[in-house]
Amino acid sequence: MLYWALMFFIVAVIAGVFGFGGIASASAGIAQILFFIFLVLFVGAVLMRLLSGRRP
Repeated sequence: MLYWALMFFIVAVIAGVFGFGGIASASAGIAQILFFIFLVLFVGAVLMRLLSGRRP
């Protein structure tokens, strides 16, 4: 998921450089949403690992 967020961010930057504002803002919005979903899932996984009580 983080890979796709980075790809949409790169598309947004390239589209912004070439002047395609609509495509750039849409790609940036999608990248932002994917990044926050990744962040929530990552924090949830870390918390579950810490609260599970199993140690390596």
